[in-house]
Amino acid sequence: MSSDAVVAITGETPRNRRQEETFRKVLTAGIEMLRESSYGDLTVRAVAARAKVAPATAYTYFSSKNHLIAEIYLDLVRQAPYFTDVNESRFTRLDRTLRSMALAVADEPEVAAACTTALLGGGTDDAVRRVRERIGAEIHRRIRSAYGPDPDQRLLEALEMTFFGALVQAGSGYFTYHQIADRLIYAVGLILGEAP
Repeated sequence: MSSDAVVAITGETPRNRRQEETFRKVLTAGIEMLRESSYGDLTVRAVAARAKVAPATAYTYFSSKNHLIAEIYLDLVRQAPYFTDVNESRFTRLDRTLRSMALAVADEPEVAAACTTALLGGGTDDAVRRVRERIGAEIHRRIRSAYGPDPDQRLLEALEMTFFGALVQAGSGYFTYHQIADRLIYAVGLILGEAP
């Protein structure tokens, strides 16, 4: 696959092995620092120092603190398992999918708060906007996979909007991420017309 095709499909410029290792080192240092402190304390320079790379190198991959944190959230979502077992009902697959993505930051309040701030407060930062698009594409891919063959596009859109709305509620502190994960089961049932 050409690098142009990779960019078109994923929105990401492909990195060679060394670039990927550096990217991962900075990403790992960023999440470690968030787990120990807070959004306000994090800087790309401090993350670079922890990753043992030059600040200019870190800025090659992350244009801002919000960009770094948005990439951290995307990485956490990508670590959530897929649920595509055809022996399980569509309802069960979707519930497990939405639940696992909702819980990606549930037990890490500083990481969750930073992700909410970075993603919702990224404003006009083009790099954050592009990561938001990749997050949306990843969530769509996971919901589409859990739904199964021949999806009703309206139902997929309703599930995605419900999930994103749930994240905003959790991010605002209205509900915890665990409460949101539990409440999503009812929303999935309503959207699919199936009782939980």
